Amino acid sequence: MTRDLDTATVPEATERPARRTGWRRITMVAAIAGPGLVAANAGNDAAGIATYASAGSQFTYGTLFFMVLVTVALVMVQEMAVRLGAHTGKGLGALIREQFSLRLTALAVFCLLLANTGLVVSEFAGIGAAFELLGVPKWAVIPPAAILLWALVLFGSYRWAERIFLIMSLAFFAYPVAMILGRPDWGAVGHHLVVPHMEPNKDFILLAVALIGTTVSPYMQFYAAAGVVDRGAKPADYPLIRADAVLGAVFACVISLTIIVATASAIGGTGPLDSAAQAAEALKPVAGQNAELLFAVGLLGASALAGAVVPLSASYAIGEAAGVERSVSRSFRDAPLFLGLFTAQIVLGATVAMTPVDVIQLLIGTQVLQGLISPIVLVYLLVLTNRRSVLGAAANGPRYRAAATVVVVGVACMSTILLVQTVLGWLGLA
Repeated sequence: MTRDLDTATVPEATERPARRTGWRRITMVAAIAGPGLVAANAGNDAAGIATYASAGSQFTYGTLFFMVLVTVALVMVQEMAVRLGAHTGKGLGALIREQFSLRLTALAVFCLLLANTGLVVSEFAGIGAAFELLGVPKWAVIPPAAILLWALVLFGSYRWAERIFLIMSLAFFAYPVAMILGRPDWGAVGHHLVVPHMEPNKDFILLAVALIGTTVSPYMQFYAAAGVVDRGAKPADYPLIRADAVLGAVFACVISLTIIVATASAIGGTGPLDSAAQAAEALKPVAGQNAELLFAVGLLGASALAGAVVPLSASYAIGEAAGVERSVSRSFRDAPLFLGLFTAQIVLGATVAMTPVDVIQLLIGTQVLQGLISPIVLVYLLVLTNRRSVLGAAANGPRYRAAATVVVVGVACMSTILLVQTVLGWLGLA
């Protein structure tokens, strides 16, 4: 009897510490989660949603396998970025300045600024498009939105602003539901997830490069590394930081896949999108007549999140390259270059977004530009994570180095094909 009692109590005694450990780990992950998750989620911004929705409307399920490959690439890229931040205590811009020549540093910063300028404009255009779906003119909302974003970063707590933006972006959880209720051809979905599909035409390659650009955007790596540093993370925190980066990348790409499938099920085969209202059609299976409202709320939240993250990433990069103070916790007097650049990008983005532009073409076009520039930034990232002089034992091992090289070469090849096709088109040869 005593022996039975003893054996019955032993598992209970051993389980309690395990449960405590499990809850402690969850608490620690929740506490440190942020840079990786925010950077990846920022990719699902106005331009990202437009690109994914256009992929579904134009090629139905044809880009799903490509997106699986892009997901793997994003996981590896984000992991390398946060590993640099955690183990060196420096952002990507600072490491490029230390490890490369002045000209190569200037090239990296120029590429980021070039890509981010169009992207900031697209974020404010997305905010305007969200309100236009509700019948509110963009000139009435873009200036207040710009002032609000600027004030939240300069005078408020960016941590709280970040939480607000993420909560607003939760509206896009409607896409997995819309995907299911839209009754897609699950056989075709499964087939295109595992079987490669490629169409040898400029439109498909253009969209493929745009998918790379919106999913593996250069600013995401700069922000992820800088965010880790700004939070004061140490090498001992790396396992949790890595988990944040990997889970954030996977989560963002799963949402992207469901957007493609939901749009393909609702309006697949209708060709490229012409407006945000067409993209909202994909939500009608779950939202009915409220589809435009739901899409507008999600578009607003995603655009607001990226509207802060994108200019901050450029400010971090330039501040790091110049070796000056850069932190959202500093005042304008302490970090004039960092916060001045942030302010200038907000003003420029909001001003250009108020002009009569084709929103959908602007959004997709900025992602194509991101896709063309991504290989350049990824080369810097790969070289830095390969160097033991930078990361020591945390540098890429032989297998990881080979896999990361394949990712960079693959992205570069897609960008080169698009560039060649574009030049041939200008010459009337394609």
